[in-house]
Amino acid sequence: MKISLFQGILFGVFIFAALVGLFVFATYSNSGNSGGSVGTVVIWGILPAEGMQSALSTAAQTEPLLKNVSYVQRDSATLANDLASAIATGSAPDLVLASQEQLRSIAKFIAPISSSALSASTFTNTFVEEGGLFAGPGGYYGIPFLVDPLVLFSNRAILASSGIAKPPTTWEALMGLVPSVAILSPSRQISRGLIALGTYDNVHNARGILSALFIQAGVPISSYSSGGALSANLGTNTSSGVPSGESVLGFYTQFADPSKVSYTWNASLPDSQQAFKNGDIALYLGYASEAKFFKSANPNLNFTVTPLPQTATATIKSAFGLIYALMIPRGANNSSGAYQTAVLLTNVAEQNVAASATGLAPVVLNELATMPTDSVAAVAYAEALYSKGWLSPAPASTDTVFSGMITDVISGRSSLSVALVSAERSLSALLQ
Repeated sequence: MKISLFQGILFGVFIFAALVGLFVFATYSNSGNSGGSVGTVVIWGILPAEGMQSALSTAAQTEPLLKNVSYVQRDSATLANDLASAIATGSAPDLVLASQEQLRSIAKFIAPISSSALSASTFTNTFVEEGGLFAGPGGYYGIPFLVDPLVLFSNRAILASSGIAKPPTTWEALMGLVPSVAILSPSRQISRGLIALGTYDNVHNARGILSALFIQAGVPISSYSSGGALSANLGTNTSSGVPSGESVLGFYTQFADPSKVSYTWNASLPDSQQAFKNGDIALYLGYASEAKFFKSANPNLNFTVTPLPQTATATIKSAFGLIYALMIPRGANNSSGAYQTAVLLTNVAEQNVAASATGLAPVVLNELATMPTDSVAAVAYAEALYSKGWLSPAPASTDTVFSGMITDVISGRSSLSVALVSAERSLSALLQ
């Protein structure tokens, strides 16, 4: 077994901390750890079972310590309740694999990793910047595992037939393509759109898209106050000019406004992922892992993947990504083996296997330094370095707030400023 410097540090610190009592999980037990493996380790996760089971099976062939590690897919919508019930009945898993979107709802069930076992400097020098979302009181809620950045999918046939050689790299350029690509009837009915933006409920990944736009505009979406409370910040205030949050909301909703030249989508159209799969829209904003879905669902779809567009004036790139971490729940039967498993899965070989099997990107900086030959993976690897995120309420709750905000604007019920302030207040209430 090859052990990296990072793993050596973590294993050394873990053993030392366990011996002197500096690192103790809430219900620490090493009874499941036997010779030749980390013991029986059960992972509950929200990533698809097929990819994760394949990754673990392949990894176990070269890393025998992982031979008794298994994976069970759980519904992200019920993960918190499932975890609470399992802990209460003494049947908790050994690891939980979830993204930052689930962290707020499950944090109370997680045993944080002490900073004496995993120092801030080791964490920062090992993982991508977005991994810092898992920082907690005196340590970390989990060890980052994979990241799924938001990217731009393009239908090459539609762009080529419209005289467009390359996908847009800026939002301004993207907006300028609407007249060349969108096909509208005299009554403004859309038979082919450029991209699905402007509405919410039929825009696949609308939550992530809005998050990306806010982040690129310098709006943190959620932030801690001086008193330590987490509250929403949708950029409703500014010292001069139009508030940044209003600019984001105005940009997004214009694509569903029939009076605008950028009109290319509306609420009567099907789900945008299905529309792109069927070749009915030219561009689609989705997560890098969705490339596997499109290749399988429509082998004849001629598409390419490029980085998420930036603003024309941006000097520093930023994107939105779902970053997944391995967390040890309170009540785990084999917390020692669980910790070692999480560490092993940050090894170069295991990161490569997991990224390939799932379509996501590694989180270890050293691994991201080498670009893969696969074109989709190359984009995902590059974006992983500058992907960001935010601590949010449960995804369903965030969707309710964001959907209401968008619907109020495009229906004319609220102005940009009123809708934004209302959404900010609702998010703050959910976060607190």
